[in-house]
Amino acid sequence: MPGNFGNRYEDLKAQWRKEREAFATVRAKNPMAWKLGLQAVAVVLLLAIGWPVAVLGAVLFGVGYAKTYVPERLWRLPVRKSLAPLVLLLVAITYPLYNGSLGTMRILGDYPATDTAVIMCVYAVMAVGLNIVVGYAGLLDLGYVAFYAMGAYTAAWLASVQFSQVHFDLGAVGVSHGAAGIHVSVWLALLVAGIVTSLIGIVIGLPTLRLRGDYLAIVTLGFGEILPQVARNGDNFGGFNLTNGPNGITPLDPPGFGHALSSGTGGLLPDNFLAQSNVLQLYYWTGLALVAITVFCSIRLRDSRLGRAWVAIREDETAAAAMGVPLMRTKTWAYATGAFFGGVAGAFFAISKSATFPNDFSFNISAFILAMVILGGMGNVWGVIFGAAFLAYLNQAGLANISHSVNQTFGTHIDGPLYASGIFGVILVVTMLVRPEGLIPSARRRAEFHEGVHDEPLYDTATS
Repeated sequence: MPGNFGNRYEDLKAQWRKEREAFATVRAKNPMAWKLGLQAVAVVLLLAIGWPVAVLGAVLFGVGYAKTYVPERLWRLPVRKSLAPLVLLLVAITYPLYNGSLGTMRILGDYPATDTAVIMCVYAVMAVGLNIVVGYAGLLDLGYVAFYAMGAYTAAWLASVQFSQVHFDLGAVGVSHGAAGIHVSVWLALLVAGIVTSLIGIVIGLPTLRLRGDYLAIVTLGFGEILPQVARNGDNFGGFNLTNGPNGITPLDPPGFGHALSSGTGGLLPDNFLAQSNVLQLYYWTGLALVAITVFCSIRLRDSRLGRAWVAIREDETAAAAMGVPLMRTKTWAYATGAFFGGVAGAFFAISKSATFPNDFSFNISAFILAMVILGGMGNVWGVIFGAAFLAYLNQAGLANISHSVNQTFGTHIDGPLYASGIFGVILVVTMLVRPEGLIPSARRRAEFHEGVHDEPLYDTATS
C-alpha cells in the first residue's frame, strides 16, 4: 500500500512537470503576447481597487515599451534603466500634495495618510537593509530588531536629556545653549547611529557567522531577544541609568537645518521641523530621502565585487571558498552593512516620534521585516520595497480599513488588527505555495525556482 501511494505520487509529479513544460513551451512561442496579457489583467485588477493605482501600474508597464519609440542613441544612456524608478520617485515625492484628493480604495479604504507613509519609509529602509543580509548573502537573520533598537537608543542618547549630568551641544536645533544632556544635530545622530550599530554587528558577527543555516538563525534570534531586554532593564545598569527602563527616553530633539541654512536657502530647508505647519510632510520627505539613499547604496553594492561575493556565498558557500572568496570577511561585511541601515531606520523612527520605548522592539518586528523581504522577493530591491510598503500599510491602517468595509457590508463585528499575525501568516503561506520566489523576484531568483535542476533520479532504479 505505501508503495502504491509512492508510485502515484511520482506519477502526479511527472504529470505536473509535463503540464508545466507544455505551458512554458506555449508561452515561449509568443512571449510578448503573454506579457501583454498578464499586464492587462494586472491593470484590470488594480482598477478594481482604485483608478489612481491602475493608472500608475499602466504607466510603469508602458515605460517598459518605451524602447520601441525612443531613438537608440538616447536609449543607450544610463537613464534607460532608471525610467520606472524615476516615475515612482516623482509620484512618491509629490504624494503628500495630492493624497487627500485621491478618494478611497475599494476594500482597502483610504489611501495611506502622511503619518502612515512615514512608517512605511522606516520599514522600507529596514527591509532593504535586511535584504542585504538575507537576499544577497543568504544569511538567515532572525534578530534584526536588535539593530533597529540599537539605532533608536543611540539617537536618543545623542539628542535628549537622558544624560543630564553632561552639558554638550553640537548643531542641535530647538535646544537652548547649555541645556542638560547631549544634544547633537539629528543628522549627525542618524549617521552615528548607523556606524555604532554596524560596529556592534561586526562584534556580534565575528564569533557567530562561522555558523550556518538554522544554527546561525538561532544565534541571531537570541541576540534579537537580548538587546530589547537590556533596554527594558537598563535603568539600573551597574547603578547607571542607561535606557531609563520601561519609561523609555522622551522627548528627543527635533530635526532641522538651523537658522543659517534656512535663511541661506530662503526657507527651503526648515530651521526646525516642529515649528512648521507641514511637519508630517517634512518627516515623510526625510524618510523618502533615506529610502532613496538606502536603495542607491544597496544597488551599487549588489553590482560590486563584494556583492558578487555575497551572491556566490548564497549559492554555494563551499564552492565560493574554493574559488578564493574570504567567507568570514565577506559575511561580516554583509552583516555590518545590513546593521548600518537597520540602525539608521531605528534612529529615524525614534526621532520621528520623539521617543523610544523597549516595547517598540519585540521579536515580532524581526519576523515582520523578514516577511516583507520574502513577500516582495529576496534579492530584488524593488520587490522588497513593495513588500515593505504593502505590509506596513496593512499593519498601520489597511487591516482596520478592510475590517470596517467588511463590517459595513455584512453587518459583522470583525476586528482585523486583532488577527494581524494570523493574516500575515496566511499571506506568507499562500505566497510560498503560489509564488515561492516572491511577488517581484530578481531574475536570478526566478531562474533558481523555475529553471533549476529538476527533481529527477539519475537512473531508473526499476530497470537497474
